Amino acid sequence: MFKHILVPTDGSELSQKAIDGAIDLAQSVGARITAYACLPQYPYSPFADVAVEPPDDFHARAENEAREHLRAVERAAQNAGVPCASVTSIDAAPYIGIIEAAEQNGCDVILMASHGRRGLGSLLIGSETQRVLTHTKIPVIVYR
Repeated sequence: MFKHILVPTDGSELSQKAIDGAIDLAQSVGARITAYACLPQYPYSPFADVAVEPPDDFHARAENEAREHLRAVERAAQNAGVPCASVTSIDAAPYIGIIEAAEQNGCDVILMASHGRRGLGSLLIGSETQRVLTHTKIPVIVYR
């Protein structure tokens, strides 16, 4: 069975449900968790005359927000007696960071949430979960 679960978080209510599911799964199979947060790239445009936020401030704010989300996962896992580590990376597309984090940390499954959009909405909006499913060879559990 699974021994190392990657659970991405963005701090949303939906990702919290996946975190709860990952912790439950980890408890039941004796697995450990790696929580992951993708930091956004600085939204630089060579055509802009004015930066909305200085790059250092942007990166510090993004890092602080991510660490806050990851600490919440770590606390929940600790309260459940599940070993948990956390990692971040900066990627233009979160799905790339999720897959790379799973590969680099030796995770044997990725557990993540999905909005469950169907039809035209799923084609137009897409989802990070769908992108992870189509681009990784690591098993993915979609929690809804």
